[in-house]
Amino acid sequence: MPTASQNALFGMGNPLLDISAVVDKDFLDKYGLKPNDQILAEEKHKALFEELVQKNKVEYHAGGSTQNSVKIAQWMIQQPHKVATFFGCIGKDHFGEILKQKAAEANVDAHYYEQSAEPTGTCAACITGDNRSLVANLAAANCYNKEKHLDLDKNWSLVEKARVYYIAGFFLTVSPESILKVAKHASDHNKTFGLNLSAPFISQFFKDPLMKVLPYVDVLFGNETEAATFAREQGFETEDIEEIAKRVQNLPKVNKNRQRVVVFTQGSEDTVATVGDKVTRFPVVDIDQRDIVDTNGAGDAFVGGFLSELVQDKPLEQCIRAGHYAANTIIRRSGCTFPDKPDFQ
Repeated sequence: MPTASQNALFGMGNPLLDISAVVDKDFLDKYGLKPNDQILAEEKHKALFEELVQKNKVEYHAGGSTQNSVKIAQWMIQQPHKVATFFGCIGKDHFGEILKQKAAEANVDAHYYEQSAEPTGTCAACITGDNRSLVANLAAANCYNKEKHLDLDKNWSLVEKARVYYIAGFFLTVSPESILKVAKHASDHNKTFGLNLSAPFISQFFKDPLMKVLPYVDVLFGNETEAATFAREQGFETEDIEEIAKRVQNLPKVNKNRQRVVVFTQGSEDTVATVGDKVTRFPVVDIDQRDIVDTNGAGDAFVGGFLSELVQDKPLEQCIRAGHYAANTIIRRSGCTFPDKPDFQ
């Protein structure tokens, strides 16, 4: 059976510390938040972070979409340690130390670019029922620097070691040039490059960098809302998720040796994926509504499970099954956290 080798999976993104609390609708309304959304913090959200910490029972979890996914992939794989590599930027501060410690505990080979101009980034996870509204204050994460980190030989050699690459669309707001360098490397060497649509605002306001990277994307992930937004922004004139998946699959692609795979999750509804020239539906694992603690990290977990099998060259169906298992496990817990060992066959 194929096992994964060290540094076979490479991820790069925004390392954030999640500050998670249960809030009420008034809190969401006060800061103009939708119950289920992810946005970048603006000036008007500054007080939100303080209020969240002061008045609520808060939990701190290592977060950041890509970092969550590679961590889950490593958890699913278990051995060897450090199959997953992660790059991102943090501050030289307490929160940065927490992220380093959590990455080490998760057996991820994290190589952070550390700078002192900005503090480590945070993400407010405002939980209401089984919805989560995420407000990211990127801070240090936004300072990732290609020349000062990715291009250094000791770091780039880790990129070269990898066979599968994954970057959340969120990183398009930070360092599109870093994404392109990695994506082109993957394409030139017939390796697998994965990208996530991540949030509606990426397809709306970061269209140019997104469409520059897309020709190098072998596996594109997204949820139903992100898929619909992408289709609308690209003028697809359809809201049919299967049709959207097909259309996205057929967008221009540089490496013709690999047909693009498009995977759209839909919460409790079937996951839709392109399998060869067909679009197939994969039912998710049933869960009792009462067992859902919070859905923060469910999408990241799905990708992590998927990548854990992909990096071992397993077929698509198996990748999706692992994704469903990981997501189902994570939503039973607070934040993007997981039990000691997976129970997945």
